[in-house]
Amino acid sequence: MAHRATLPVLLKQLKLSAMAVHWESYLDQVAKRGWDPAQYLAALCEEEVNQRYSRRIARFYKESKLPVGKTLSSFDFSHLPNLEAGKIGALASDTSWVTRSKNLLFFGPSGTGKTHLAAAICNGLIEQGVRVRYFQATALVQELQRARNELQLEKFFVKLDKYAVIVLDDIGYVKKSEAETHALLELIANRYESGSMVITANQPFSDWDQIFSDTTMTVASIDRLVHHAIIVEIQADSFRKKQAVNRNRG
Repeated sequence: MAHRATLPVLLKQLKLSAMAVHWESYLDQVAKRGWDPAQYLAALCEEEVNQRYSRRIARFYKESKLPVGKTLSSFDFSHLPNLEAGKIGALASDTSWVTRSKNLLFFGPSGTGKTHLAAAICNGLIEQGVRVRYFQATALVQELQRARNELQLEKFFVKLDKYAVIVLDDIGYVKKSEAETHALLELIANRYESGSMVITANQPFSDWDQIFSDTTMTVASIDRLVHHAIIVEIQADSFRKKQAVNRNRG
């Protein structure tokens, strides 16, 4: 017959850490609230589920490497009157586009908030339990090249596949060399219809020949990216330029 003294040991063996912490304090609620055994067990299970969710989300935030402090609440939508805040918010709260492996592409001049919006949306997705990984595009391309040189490219792709969303920030800064752009095309092809990408770019598609080393690569990349894509075009002056002007006036 099970003994009360063995309960902490059993909970630890079952890796029910939250229940191990709270089972005694919740016994007080049995008397105070008139809980029956099923209610007591349900309350403990709910505590375990909530703490596991909190730990998982904290882990997702840490591994995402997203820029710190980029949220929708801290974004100045008044600077972008043509951008619908509701639609941007929906991308952060509704994960259906990620489930369908759609891409999200931000185009606009430097300093208009593309990175902020991309990171804010991804922060919202993490809250929904979606795994995200942020990269500066140039840094990721260098990692891809290194993996290929070490004959570890497929292994690296498998590592990236665990993330439902990959963020490529500032794709236009990738060097126009055959090695780098070929690595970028391989990544896009690998993610095609199997995982979402969030990409920020200063250049419209018509200028992507400045990124890829030949027209064939450009067309192949754009074709895969836009086949299932949400495109957000930002028309505005730079936030940073506006802040600098205001400081000078002050």
